[in-house]
Amino acid sequence: MIPSSPFLCVITDEALCPVSLAEEALKGGAAMIQLRHKKASGSQLFSWAVAIHKRCQQYKALCIINDRVDIAMASNANGVHLGQQDMPAAAARKIMGNNFIIGVSTSSVEEAIQAEKDGADYIGFGHIYPTLSKEKNSPPLGIETLRKVATLTSLPIVAIGGINQKNAALIISSGASGVAVIAAVSRTDDPSSATVKLVCAINGKKQ
Repeated sequence: MIPSSPFLCVITDEALCPVSLAEEALKGGAAMIQLRHKKASGSQLFSWAVAIHKRCQQYKALCIINDRVDIAMASNANGVHLGQQDMPAAAARKIMGNNFIIGVSTSSVEEAIQAEKDGADYIGFGHIYPTLSKEKNSPPLGIETLRKVATLTSLPIVAIGGINQKNAALIISSGASGVAVIAAVSRTDDPSSATVKLVCAINGKKQ
């Protein structure tokens, strides 16, 4: 089960040690950590996944593994997050069973609806705003598209893309259950403090 709304998911940055970043984000109140590293070997990902999952358990947070169903299961993480080019959620569910969380990245209304049909537990939706954390070939989707998707799916939505302390509250009020960030935490002088401020922002509080 994903965290209650609103919540913050921090995605690891390939430029930093994922375990150290996860530790700082968890200290700051992140409810979900997603381990994402496209270039790491399977053995390295597994090692990181075990370490991050252990820390997530200590903080009562969730550990989600990007792309890799095998790593998620082997490390006993809480779940996997799949992109549109990865294994379909329905196929992943057959392998993983019902004890793992499955999230799916979506960038259109159609993809969001399909993810729900395929049995996803939540959808990642974006990019909402311009972002430099990932290369994008399409324009930002914007708030209005987020609002539309929120009316068409019953799944929790984790919005991503250019989200920061200034716009996080608007994202939640527009129908997202949570927000996912990379740069807003990882590319700061104090990731733990940045996480605290983001958690306050999504809850509509001033630090």
